[in-house]
Amino acid sequence: MSIQASIRRFINQFGFELYRVSNFPSSNYEQVLPLASYAPWNKDKAFISLYKIISNYTLVDKYRCFELWSLIKQSQKLEKGSIIEIGVWRGGTGALIATHAKNCGIADPIYLCDTFTGVVKSSTEDSDYENSEHNDTSLQLVEDLLIKKLSLGNVKLLQGIFPEDTSHLIESERFRFCHIDVDVYQSAKDIVTWIWDKMVPGGIIVYDDYGFASCDGITKYVEEQIDEKDRLIIHNLNGHAIIIKR
Repeated sequence: MSIQASIRRFINQFGFELYRVSNFPSSNYEQVLPLASYAPWNKDKAFISLYKIISNYTLVDKYRCFELWSLIKQSQKLEKGSIIEIGVWRGGTGALIATHAKNCGIADPIYLCDTFTGVVKSSTEDSDYENSEHNDTSLQLVEDLLIKKLSLGNVKLLQGIFPEDTSHLIESERFRFCHIDVDVYQSAKDIVTWIWDKMVPGGIIVYDDYGFASCDGITKYVEEQIDEKDRLIIHNLNGHAIIIKR
């Protein structure tokens, strides 16, 4: 891992991004500092215990991790449907999602999909990506976290570009929850094109990196969906966009 990647990983865990204000791509970006101070993660002992384990396996900060944790519990209210994450890196958020789904009694499968060789499909829509970023991972490393450390038996790992390489393995599934952490425009768009009709009513899609200047392709794609009548789009200041299927 490069020095810059190590620094980025460290500060990401505290909810910040390695990006100089002077380098923001346009006036659409500024440093956002919410004033609310309620911190429900501090009283959730199960979350705190798990986060201490998975924090070294994710670049997603505590605030977004807790939101995933909370939304998995909310998804329990929906009709039967699987859970999927595309963009696994070292497995931290996937482990968090799978653990809490198990805690909540969700028996449906959980699919974690990644190339395990880094980012793919960067394009002119993405300012900071050229492909292969975040390639410091492996299928074996993720399996060790999920199986050896956390004894999770409700997870299936799919290696390859999604949806092109692996979606045929889950073509008949319906989904209640989808976490997209792929960093770039075209990859996110291809995923949603494939999965949207398979989402149950009220199904939740969470985009990581929404609003991050370094992942402007994700923001562009989310913004393109704002006027779609079959979905509700929530801009969360923590770096998530949440879409709920009407």
